[in-house]
Parts: sequence; C-alpha cells; structure tokens
Amino acid sequence: MADSEHPKIPEKGLGHDEVLEMLRRFKEGDANYRDSKTWSLVYYLGEEHTRFLIDAFALYFSENALNPMAFKSLKRFEHEVVRMSAALLQGDGNVVGTMTSGGTESCLLPVMAYRDRAAAKKVFRSRKPEMIAPESIHVAWEKAARYFGVKMVHAPLRSDLRVDVEAVRKRINKNTVLIVGSAPSYPHGVIDPIGELGALALEHNLPFHVDSCLGGFLLPFVEQLGGEVPPFDFRVPGVTSISADVHKYGYSAKGASVILYRDMDYLKHQFFVHESWPGGVFISPALLGTRPGGAIAAAWAALKALGMDGYLELARRVMETTRALQEGIRSIPELEILSNPEMSVFAYRSTAKKANIYAVGDVMEEQGWLVDRLQRPEALHAMVTPLHERIVDKFVTDLKQSVERVLADPSLAKQGNAALYGMIAKVPLRGLVKKEVLKMMEQIYGPEMKMPY
Repeated sequence: MADSEHPKIPEKGLGHDEVLEMLRRFKEGDANYRDSKTWSLVYYLGEEHTRFLIDAFALYFSENALNPMAFKSLKRFEHEVVRMSAALLQGDGNVVGTMTSGGTESCLLPVMAYRDRAAAKKVFRSRKPEMIAPESIHVAWEKAARYFGVKMVHAPLRSDLRVDVEAVRKRINKNTVLIVGSAPSYPHGVIDPIGELGALALEHNLPFHVDSCLGGFLLPFVEQLGGEVPPFDFRVPGVTSISADVHKYGYSAKGASVILYRDMDYLKHQFFVHESWPGGVFISPALLGTRPGGAIAAAWAALKALGMDGYLELARRVMETTRALQEGIRSIPELEILSNPEMSVFAYRSTAKKANIYAVGDVMEEQGWLVDRLQRPEALHAMVTPLHERIVDKFVTDLKQSVERVLADPSLAKQGNAALYGMIAKVPLRGLVKKEVLKMMEQIYGPEMKMPY
C-alpha cells in the first residue's frame, strides 16, 4: 500500500488555502443535500441560513460550556433554549432540562437518570432494571439500554404501527423503571398512544418519556396549522420527560438537542458530581465534559431568528410538500405508504412482488437520490424538509421510472444493495446478521478503512 494510504501528520504544515481546497475536493463524492437529493441526515434551509448559523457558531467557536461560571453567556443561552423548548411543548414553570449534543445523548440520559432514580428509591428488586419501549423505538434507546445495564423490553405494534398499550401493560413488573413512547417513531412517522401510555404510567407510578427528538420542533406547528396531532407533550398527565432535537426541525447547527423533565425531582438524577478528584470538585449536567459553545449559541440563534412565525411557515411548506410527495407515490400502482403518518416522516413499500423495493432504491440512487431502507417490513423511507418542495415532480418521475425499470428487469433484485438488504431482511438468525455487520464495522474503522462499496 502506498504511503499516501497511511496518513501521517505532514512534516511541514500545508497552507490554509491548499487544505481548504483539499476539503472541497473530498466533498465531491458525498451525498448531494444542497440539491435536496437526500431524505435524512441533513435539515438544510439554504446558504443564507447556513451562513447565519456558521457566524453564530463561530462567535463561540472556542468557548466551553463545561463551566457555566466562566462563560455566563452560554449558560444564559442554554437556559433560554430550555425555557423556549419547554413553552413550545406546553410545559409549566417547573419544567427543567439541559441541552445535549444530539438525539442520542437526549435518549441516553433519561435511561441513566431513571435507573438511578429507581435505585435511590429502591423501587426495583433485581440487579437488572427494565424499560419498556415499542419495537419501533429509535435505536438510540437500544444503545442506552446496553450502556447503562437496563434490560430493554419490547412491546409489539398494532396494525397501524403504533405501540399496543395493553402489551405494554402486560410487561410491567417490579423491575420496570421507565416506559418510552415515540412522537413520532422514526421508521413510520406515527405517534404512539401517548395519552394512554401516560395514564398507564400514572397507574403504576412509573416515569414516562416521550421521544420527540424528531417531532418536537415540528408537531406543535403542524397542530397550529390544523393537523390531526394528538396531545403528546407535557399536557398529557403522566409524561415526565421529553427529548427534542433543535438540529432537526429546529434548523440549528449540529449537534443540539434538549432533554426536558417535568420538575427537578427527575433532572437531579441526571447530574454527575465527583467531589474527591485531585483536580477539584467535578460537576457535569449531561454526558459530555467539554460542551462546545458554538452548538449552544447557534441553537439559541436559530430559535430567535426564525421565531414562531418562521417555524409555522416552514411547517406549512413541509406538510404541503409531504402531501404532494405522498400523492405522487400513491399514483404509482405498485407502491403504498405505510400507515397514516402525522407528520413529514413516512415509509413506502411495494405491493407488487416483481417490484422489489430495495431494487427500486438502488435505481433511485443511480440517479443521485440518497434513499434509506427499512426492514420488517421491507420499505424505503423519507424525511421531508422545506427545500424538498422544489424537487417533488422530479422525484416522483424518477421513482415511477425506477419502478418500471425494476418490473422490466427482475434480476436487479439480485444485484447490489438490493441483494444485500434483501438477504439481511430475511435472515432469521439475527445474531448472524449482527456478526457480519460487526465484521464490516471492523473493516471500515480498521487501519486501512476498507469501505463496503
């Protein structure tokens, strides 16, 4: 292997312009989000908003929110982001919380906090506390369960892809420390029966978290626009905490999220204090030690600059675009949309055996679209943002042509990613799938970075 494939810090530093040009060149093969070709990962509002976020971020590029006494402005920003988020999600003056680095941290923290709260109150009797969540819960909760030694207990979904509340009830036992629901679920874009889950949590005196990382900064505005959004926030009795990502439909810079608790009785179990460290008393409100100031400042800036009127208009554009896309997909006889999503996230699948949906995804990617795949059921996934309004017709046309191409050439289902995803979706031994994926990860993150494609 050539030396260039074993990168080392250069003996002599390169010029700034040269390095920046290298960065621009390396981006050429990345997903094309600027032309709205992506359906996940990026929430892009255009260059003007991006430049504004960059400027806000840059003003606090070097600041560290670890010590709120050193950078009081960052603590003010965090406090105001939490208060603005709490008001948006119908919280009263007792609601408290922190900013986090993103949705995953906002899912990790309540698992840790509720585990420790239960331990402090001695409410579970085994050495393995349990949490109950829908099968459709975001994978970050699986990670949280593994990291913090909490057993994940899955509850099945109803035919409408929302969690079966009676199944949740049957899974509650003396070791349950937390119930979780989605608003909405990432795979299907549907809101779990939050009201019923809240009542169940109250009945059993259990904490209940609503994962609204995806919907927290969109659903309130969809509701204002007359959308059929069932109560999912602090209006629901029994809801003790909510997570919402500012860097998703809050259109802030990555990574910024909030975790909100109904009152300090819950949040205090999230705090970490170590009083005997030789370096001094260490206090941390969330997982990270160093807390990048730029992300906090940019989140505050986004909320202030867009305002309620701006978010309402963006929500209107998103939902109109979602409806147009769904109508276009429904116009293709071989496709159907799963369930009845409440917002801009949805999945669609093939109703024709010869129109392999993963092969359709492959053909779409040949045309420059970055399309996510789901399994169980096999489907493609879309997350709509405001700028997708300009590509609706093109996307639907390309999708229709892709379906026609797959129908005309069934062999496409046995090639490329279609063959890989099809195999993974059908393997009954999930441990075998995990083993093979781990091998792939070892290659990607190994010393030679062998990409699978």
